[in-house]
Amino acid sequence: MHAGLVIYDNLQKVSGGYLYDRQLVEYLRRKGDRVSIVSIPWRNYVCHIMDNFSRPLLERLTHMPLDVLIEDELNHPSCFLLNHLLRERVMYPIVTIVHHLRSRETHPNWQKVLYHWVERHYLSSVDGFIYNSKDTQRAVEHCIGHRKASIVASPGGDRFVQTITEAEIVERAAQKGPRQILFLGNVIPRKGLHILLDALAELRTTDWALTVVGSLTMDERYARPMVRRSRGIAQSVAYTGIIDDDELARHLKTSHVLVVPSSYEGFGIAYLEGMGFGLPAIASTMGGAQEIIRHGEDGFLVEPDDSSSLAHFLRLLLHDDKRLVTMSLAAHRHYAAFPTWCETAMRIRTFLLSLLRDRHA
Repeated sequence: MHAGLVIYDNLQKVSGGYLYDRQLVEYLRRKGDRVSIVSIPWRNYVCHIMDNFSRPLLERLTHMPLDVLIEDELNHPSCFLLNHLLRERVMYPIVTIVHHLRSRETHPNWQKVLYHWVERHYLSSVDGFIYNSKDTQRAVEHCIGHRKASIVASPGGDRFVQTITEAEIVERAAQKGPRQILFLGNVIPRKGLHILLDALAELRTTDWALTVVGSLTMDERYARPMVRRSRGIAQSVAYTGIIDDDELARHLKTSHVLVVPSSYEGFGIAYLEGMGFGLPAIASTMGGAQEIIRHGEDGFLVEPDDSSSLAHFLRLLLHDDKRLVTMSLAAHRHYAAFPTWCETAMRIRTFLLSLLRDRHA
């Protein structure tokens, strides 16, 4: 099978969506499939709309000898018209990987109207869908009003070589010193660091330390004020920026709780990876996190922007050792119920091959 993959920039970018794409590409290549990356330069939304009128891009996609074209749904503004032009020229099916819909994020109303219109036309232009969660599937089907060939293939959480035992989880909770809170996500508004900082300010205690792992340059107009606010809350807030997997694994192994109160997540790979290290997660009720976290058992779910509830659940975990151990062990055990990256990619490959068989039947 020869697959094309349309992405912005390159596969090494740091986000859950790019990790998903990268794991799929690596698996397909291990299986002997050929994968050709079609990279579109990362610019602003209006410039991406203009990509639909790019003759070089159209010609390249037309003349590639593909069996299937896979597009990351992040690229929807560049492809919502382009796909219709491709249909007149090529025989291969077009499949999109949907991590989450931009139109479900928090934006001014006029932007949401634009994003919804463009996204709806894009979603109607493809032949099949690869969803990262059932929530994402429901959002897309609600958007376009009907169902197409699709698969829900939730991400794996096993990219780390390091593991942790239940004995180590119990020992970690018994250690003296401040409780270690981990925020794992790029410092952008959607990830909700400002909500976490509001909640920590409500605690009015210093028996915690927060480590923020993620890019500080994706949205500097947001990140810079967050760093300044952190200094006003406590001296125990550290920003690491982007770090490698080995260093991230060390943070996951020494932390006590993972908190990423995003306004919306299509799935939330960070929560699953944290569970692999026995970290109860606190996330938003919006999106796919509720398919990972069992509220009150191995984590908590809060309404978007509800810093008071977040502060309440933080108190429960930071000040009750028995609850922390119980929920940490529950998170570690629940992690085992999720697929590995290899199993996820295998299901996607099977889906793609079935699309090709049906098309040639």
